[in-house]
Amino acid sequence: MRYLLLLGLAGAATQASAQVVPRDSAPPTTVTIDQAIDVALRNNPTLQQTLNNRIGARAAVRSAYGALLPSADASLTALRQQGGQQIFSGASLGASSDVNQSQYQIGLNYRINSATLITPSLQRANRDAVEADITGASENLRGNVSQQYLMALQAEANAGLQDSLAVAAQQELILAQAREIVGSGTQLDVQRAEVALGLQQVQVLKARNQVDIEKLRLFQLMGIIQPPNVKLVSQFPVTPLNLNLPQLIESAHNQNPGVVALRSREHVADLNVRREKGEYSPTLSLSTGIGGYTYGYANSSFPVQQAQASFDAARVDCIRTEEVRAALNLSNQLAACNAMAFTDAQAQAIRSGNAKFPFNFTKAPRSISATLSLPLFDGFAREQRLQEAMASRSDARYSVKSKEQALTADVTAAYLILVTAEKTVALQEQNSVKAKQELKLVQDRYRIGATTFVDLTEARATYERAESDRITAVYDYHKAFAALESAVGHPLR
Repeated sequence: MRYLLLLGLAGAATQASAQVVPRDSAPPTTVTIDQAIDVALRNNPTLQQTLNNRIGARAAVRSAYGALLPSADASLTALRQQGGQQIFSGASLGASSDVNQSQYQIGLNYRINSATLITPSLQRANRDAVEADITGASENLRGNVSQQYLMALQAEANAGLQDSLAVAAQQELILAQAREIVGSGTQLDVQRAEVALGLQQVQVLKARNQVDIEKLRLFQLMGIIQPPNVKLVSQFPVTPLNLNLPQLIESAHNQNPGVVALRSREHVADLNVRREKGEYSPTLSLSTGIGGYTYGYANSSFPVQQAQASFDAARVDCIRTEEVRAALNLSNQLAACNAMAFTDAQAQAIRSGNAKFPFNFTKAPRSISATLSLPLFDGFAREQRLQEAMASRSDARYSVKSKEQALTADVTAAYLILVTAEKTVALQEQNSVKAKQELKLVQDRYRIGATTFVDLTEARATYERAESDRITAVYDYHKAFAALESAVGHPLR
């Protein structure tokens, strides 16, 4: 009768533990790893900053081609000068009216040498290097998101394990209580079961908290706010490897975005050396332009008065001269001088000629100039720039070589780790299966009173270690695969 009661209580405990209470009533938001990577590539702030470099690189290419075209500039100037007594070379020029002046100038200038011709190729190479940097940053982000996604999945798997162990601990407590009721157990077993359940509940809390932390870090990399009740999808079976290490290394040397970007930088450095050498070549400069000007008095009566005064002075001088000739009985034109008069038409013509400010321009004479200059000495500044460019080119070549050597080591190490991880997964799965079978056997024996609670606790701890090691081995395998893909520079499955 005691054993029937014990089995009934154990069955009730099993049924109660099978009822799962949802942690969040909101509908789950499912996110796959491909979706996470796609969102990160569109929203990660650090990557967006790298993408902005593309704008400057493209503008530099346009500017380099623009340097092959003439430059043009236009100017329009207006000036008003106050009238008054002016001193020129120590002589007073007398008072005058306020003066209005305006001037326009449209100029074309062209400058070219061998450095100018090389610059477009240099900027195109720099643009390609920026694109390679963007590709590298994207692949690096892809690898980081993949690793963090796997860490979040691993945390969820560990949390699931702790949940199952908490259920088992709850069942063990009920069994211990049932055994005490029927007289086949002791109060010490019940207390041990209560302590074990309490400790396991703490592990559940820590595991669930770690899941939340890993998800927060994942969505931080994705660049968006984490929605409620997110569900990650495990899409990574452990499959037999079919990879060739030499081919992986060769592929990494040819396709890894990091080494491709460094090769682009090496090309940029080489073109920069050629451009600096081009500064030793002659430079041809051409310039031409058109222009015009206006000059007028603010008071239009002032030039009329000046003209009339000058005319009157000429008339008086003419009369005096002709009177002298008449007194000497010489031929003269006294009548013509007396008939001289400053007319309104002349005054109006002067006013019209004065009224050109601001846009009735008088065209300036056109000119064109050509200069061929040869740089001789500038205090060794060109030599310094050339040496610095050559040093940068050497550094770029060494960087490429160093990156290729590092890739060989990284790909080889990742491949070896992946091979070891695959074998470890198989062994840990066997260990977990055996530990689970042992735990079930000990639970059955404890249920019928054939073993002690201490044996049950040890069996559960052994299963926890084995299952935890299996989970770690599985996700270590996937992380190693992601690390290998990151080192090679492209997906491998």
